[in-house]
Amino acid sequence: MVKKFLFITVLWITTSINAQIHEVGIFVGGSNYIGDIGSTSYIYPNNFAGGIIYKYNLNPRIALRGTFTYAQITGDDADSKNAGRKLRDLRFTNTIKELAVGMEFSYFEYGSESKSLQHTPYILVKFAAYNYNVAARETAPNQYTYKNKTSYSIPFGLGYKTKIGESFAIGLEVVARYTFNDNLDFNNVDIPSLQYGNPNSNDWYVFSGINLVYTFGRPACYTNPQ
Repeated sequence: MVKKFLFITVLWITTSINAQIHEVGIFVGGSNYIGDIGSTSYIYPNNFAGGIIYKYNLNPRIALRGTFTYAQITGDDADSKNAGRKLRDLRFTNTIKELAVGMEFSYFEYGSESKSLQHTPYILVKFAAYNYNVAARETAPNQYTYKNKTSYSIPFGLGYKTKIGESFAIGLEVVARYTFNDNLDFNNVDIPSLQYGNPNSNDWYVFSGINLVYTFGRPACYTNPQ
């Protein structure tokens, strides 16, 4: 029984190692925020987002993935369909620098020699640390000082990718981030003039766009050398 277990374990490890390839690339798209100011649409890219991607493919279905993304987020009550928000007329802009790691699960086996397996939908689940600005104190009426803060979020989303040529692939994805804060829009319970919205509802931010990656490290697409 032990020998059988060791054999299966070694076989699984060997198969995984043989399947491992690397992918590096870029992400370009838009960002939007969901919170107490501006539009309440979940996908409403109104600012630039861009970054770099690294993937470590464990097998044709699962990849470890790391990303660094820079984005601006903006909220403007003028963009809201809510009459109360329009009347309130608040707006803000913040900057996010995010480092995320997680897993990419392809619906189909992806990257074999078969032409039918050169494209697939996929699911992303990650854990992220991000840096942004928060309001620190009010120095004069409607005048504030700010400081950097690092916090955490849970990104999850959907995508679709397809190969172009032997070593390149392009993908389209939308990934939402649930945060553990309610201050991306500078909301601050300690500053009366910055208290608005629902204090029990945390902010979200969303990146949506296109990624282009290059595969290297082994023959592309898990093929065997000829």
